[in-house]
Amino acid sequence: MSQDRPGAGAKFDDEDYPAYTMGRAAEMLEVTQPFLRSLEDAGLIDPQRSAGGHRRYSRRQLRRAERARELIDQGTPVAAACRIITLEDQLAEHTGPPEPGAQS
Repeated sequence: MSQDRPGAGAKFDDEDYPAYTMGRAAEMLEVTQPFLRSLEDAGLIDPQRSAGGHRRYSRRQLRRAERARELIDQGTPVAAACRIITLEDQLAEHTGPPEPGAQS
């Protein structure tokens, strides 16, 4: 790592760093780009934009999109899936991470 950029390495560990393009995100999640746009329209994810206006997704956003895909694949409507994920996130904020070895 360069001495000129002491914080550059921290981006690798930053869950919110917008590192993935829409095409790469869709490929990783095995979804279509319109699916990702539908999650944005529903308010579940809000990708940052590059200087050229291209969407950039973080790992946290990709995990939320993956969870949405799981719910939708089970027959949950998009709006309901987004609400469930938002509630799951709120619950996790208030209860903290699960205890090691705890049953789900």
